[in-house]
Amino acid sequence: MSGSSEGQCIRLEVVGGKKLKVPSTRMPAGIYVSIKLDETRRWKSAVRVLSSDSSVAWGNTVTLSTDVSPRLSLEIRASFELGRMLGQGELIGELGIFSNELLDHGVKPFDMSFPPIRGVCPSLTLKATSVNDCKNDDGELFDSIIDCETARDTDAGHTRFTKYVTSKSVSDLNDAVEQFQGVLDRCPVGHPDHAAALTNLSWARLKGCTRKDLQDIDSTTSLFRDALASRPKGHPDHPLSLYHLTKALRWRHSNQRTTADMRESARLYHELLPFCPEGTYLHSIAVGKNGADYVIAACNNLPTDTSDEGIQLRRIVLELCPLGHHRRPRALTELSGALDASFRQSGSIEEIDESIQLGREALSLCPKGHPDRDGYLYNLALSIWKRFNHQGRPDDLDEVISLHEESLHLCPVGHESRHDSLTSLGGALRTRFQEHGDIDDINRAISLRREALALCPPGHPRRDTILNNLALTLKIRYDKLDGGEDLNEAINLYRESLQLTQHDDLERHKNLFNLSSALCSRFEQTQKNEDIEEAISLCQESLAALPLLHPGRCTSYTWLQEAYLSRYEMQHSSTDLSLAVENFRLASRHPTAGLPERIVAASNWTVVAEGHDHESALEAYATFLELLDAHLTTRSSTTSRRKAAAAFCYARTLPVDAASCAMRHHDLQKAVELAEQGRGQQWSLASRLKTPLEDLESANPKLAHKFSELSQHISAAQGSAAITDRAAADVAAREYRRLTEKWEAVVAKIRNVQDFSRFLLPPSYKDLQAAASHGPVIILIASSYSCNAVIVPTSGEPRHVHFPSVTLEHLEMLKNDFAREIRLAALMGPEEPRKDLRVLLRKVWDVIMLPIVNVLQHDLKLRRRSRIWLCPTAAFTSLPLHAAHPFRTKEPYLEDLYVCSYTPTLSALIRSRQMMKTRVAPPSFVAIGQSQPGAGQGTVLAAVDGELELVHKLIPPSVKFTTLSGDDATQAGALDALRCNTWAHLACHGKQDREQPYNSRFAMRDKPLTLLDIMENDAPQAEFAFLSACHTAVGDEETPDEVIHLAAGLQFSGFKSVIGTLWGVDDAVAEHVVKAFYENMFKKEGVIDCTRAALALNYATNAVKKKIPLEQKIVFVHIGV
Repeated sequence: MSGSSEGQCIRLEVVGGKKLKVPSTRMPAGIYVSIKLDETRRWKSAVRVLSSDSSVAWGNTVTLSTDVSPRLSLEIRASFELGRMLGQGELIGELGIFSNELLDHGVKPFDMSFPPIRGVCPSLTLKATSVNDCKNDDGELFDSIIDCETARDTDAGHTRFTKYVTSKSVSDLNDAVEQFQGVLDRCPVGHPDHAAALTNLSWARLKGCTRKDLQDIDSTTSLFRDALASRPKGHPDHPLSLYHLTKALRWRHSNQRTTADMRESARLYHELLPFCPEGTYLHSIAVGKNGADYVIAACNNLPTDTSDEGIQLRRIVLELCPLGHHRRPRALTELSGALDASFRQSGSIEEIDESIQLGREALSLCPKGHPDRDGYLYNLALSIWKRFNHQGRPDDLDEVISLHEESLHLCPVGHESRHDSLTSLGGALRTRFQEHGDIDDINRAISLRREALALCPPGHPRRDTILNNLALTLKIRYDKLDGGEDLNEAINLYRESLQLTQHDDLERHKNLFNLSSALCSRFEQTQKNEDIEEAISLCQESLAALPLLHPGRCTSYTWLQEAYLSRYEMQHSSTDLSLAVENFRLASRHPTAGLPERIVAASNWTVVAEGHDHESALEAYATFLELLDAHLTTRSSTTSRRKAAAAFCYARTLPVDAASCAMRHHDLQKAVELAEQGRGQQWSLASRLKTPLEDLESANPKLAHKFSELSQHISAAQGSAAITDRAAADVAAREYRRLTEKWEAVVAKIRNVQDFSRFLLPPSYKDLQAAASHGPVIILIASSYSCNAVIVPTSGEPRHVHFPSVTLEHLEMLKNDFAREIRLAALMGPEEPRKDLRVLLRKVWDVIMLPIVNVLQHDLKLRRRSRIWLCPTAAFTSLPLHAAHPFRTKEPYLEDLYVCSYTPTLSALIRSRQMMKTRVAPPSFVAIGQSQPGAGQGTVLAAVDGELELVHKLIPPSVKFTTLSGDDATQAGALDALRCNTWAHLACHGKQDREQPYNSRFAMRDKPLTLLDIMENDAPQAEFAFLSACHTAVGDEETPDEVIHLAAGLQFSGFKSVIGTLWGVDDAVAEHVVKAFYENMFKKEGVIDCTRAALALNYATNAVKKKIPLEQKIVFVHIGV
């Protein structure tokens, strides 16, 4: 002991503590230090949260007088409340010391060890200094020691409980429970210590349950739940009460395997962990193997639950597994699987998209070499496979095959999952065979699935599925290759599969309708009535097993339709035909099925209705066009929309067939509407974002602004560049869909505005008739059912023009004959007569245009030299209809009678006129020429520069004129010039890409200026363009009823009036037409009017007819206003 220090004071700082373990192992709310000064007073530090390393930092100080407190009692205690304390808590360590001994360590901090607890000695780090001033800044930390019965009994309960933990004597447990129960009895509901008393009693009882000294875990859990209810969010002890309840639920689950306990625990941990900062003891315990980790593992093993609650649980579990957590890949997979399963029942594309996103992340966390990679590959492939079946994206199928190939490689012979990889890869190859017809794919698919079946002998839990899959593959090969043995084997396999499938199996409906389809095929082969009756019964059973909105009902309807139709074709009962049509209707309109499947159903419906002259044919066509429009809307780019449309190659003629059907039903207005809807889908989908909004701005400016804003966002999201990274492409597709949904919601609101009920809906005949405001529009329909024309007059009903001697086959021959003659003419001298070409143009006049002219002259009384617009479809698009000529003495020809223009669609013509209402910018003219295009784009064009000079001379001096040529005529330069000028003349190489029309292009110095570039180049003030280049007004092979060419693209971008070409242009000859055209165009001095272009071209070609060959005279066409 140091020397006398009478009158001396000591400032003692409690710096921290280490190795602070609670004897009872109970989770403390915090740790504090108590210094007993005498029998009536004590000092307490703040209650601090224990760190994960069992240490605490305090930094509290107290000034002690050595006269008053020569001997001190230091205690370390665990508090079980952060808020109002009940009792003193549990004693961790106690040590007596003379106050003067604290000064023996100088001014440096020192450690003071306490007796061991569970083999570890707790310690305090203290710092003591001698001071003269005994004023205590922390006076508020001094407590008077009051003898309270409630506190005394609580402390006694802690003491007995701690003794029970070490002694394991049940009598000690009973004493602790009795003490805590007595305290609870004195602290009823509403008492400030009620929750603390409840918790103390509950914890003692839980420990007894875990040691099997007590049995009533259910009532104990209820007590914890009551304590939590007494400590709502915001209460300082709310987190600890959450933890206590999870402990009770976890223990009950470990003994009773109650699923509900783990579901509740997951939600509790989800709420708890944000209150547990990393580094705290509570966090280390809460996330440990007996905490959240246990719950995560248990939840990951729960069966898939597709309810909202089940999916929400999976989301909670995933949030409990942050990046880097060892259970995150499994949690991702479980949520992905739940969304996948929900998608199978709901058809929600959002769910399968999210499932794929989660699957991609899970796979990324299992790189090559990871032992579980094969499973993650397999799961991701299955999700993408389901999306492919729902949306029909070719890239998805390619990725599925790639993923399954890698998965199978990781599952060699003997691997427990090899049978699943084999059958799934076989399914993907089977589908690719259906898409592309490669026989190697279907043969390999069957081989893979036979191997899978060999790995699933009788008794194997997956045998029923593998049997069904092999049968389906054999049936597909039978359908394509007509192998009778395949069909009988498929039926036998289906029957065995169905026998093994439980009646409550969620996939049983597939076995039912698959067997039905096979029996239906055999009925068509053998005409055995029992087969078709069983087929119908099986489909009806499959429908009975499915909820009304299950996506699988669409397939059941489809096969039931097939069965009824097969029976009708054998037995000729009109009831069967009606039932078949009704099931076509149900399949094509089933709201949760994928659009491709519904489109196929509608397409087949049109064929059956036409083939049997059924009254539903027009309804079938309208349904098909509506579904195709909805399907194309889901594609985020112009090229992907065209690709999606081209995928339905068997339905290419449906738009014109629909119009033909309406005409055969004497509904000419409907024919016009259907022809427009089907023919202009690519353009109408692209142009809906450019809809003029002047009228809407007057009626509802707020909605007009919102529509315009979202349209701009969607345009920006579309983009033309293909995204090669599949995950990034998925993200872009989801963002596009999100924007589209918002856009559609605004459109729905606009339709509620007065006079806007049909906003952006397929236009009615009344709407479309506006296209004929300046002259009739002639729509030429080329269908295998009939070839006709319908004339839309300026007012009144449309007129039907029948071509009795014209069939689609005749038109195809005529189209090929023209192509041949144009090629031959290019090899002939300019003076050689084009006899065969004249014969073809005479045929066009006699069988096509003369019947039309007769109606125009005699029925509509159309004056000579009036404007008319031609709107051809299918094979008509490849014929120079404007050049039809009888070549007979004194008999007028078409361009002598009328001034002809073309229009891609009626809507395009209407839109161009709407955009001409006001001219904001003064006229400006740019002449773009490229005589020496970049590598691979074409040969030198010697006449280009001379043509540009000629154009300059012919343009009125009042018009601002710019020339862009040579090195300046780049792709970007040309785009900018087209955007900034109202009039344009292009002289360069032009190439129409018949297979990829959006790649059609003008040759520039650096790189081509493509149709897609032009379409994305907004030029609302543009008026007129002259395309002095080859092939600028030739259409598309894949979608022949769409006019997708360079001239139409310029019209779409904003040019209201365009001169284009149908085939190759001779540079030297073109100069004659250009000169004559511009001379006539600006004949009226000072008049700059793009609507004169058709008339100027008519005069020009007539003026030069003796100077140039026939094929060069008729190569130029006018499009637009």
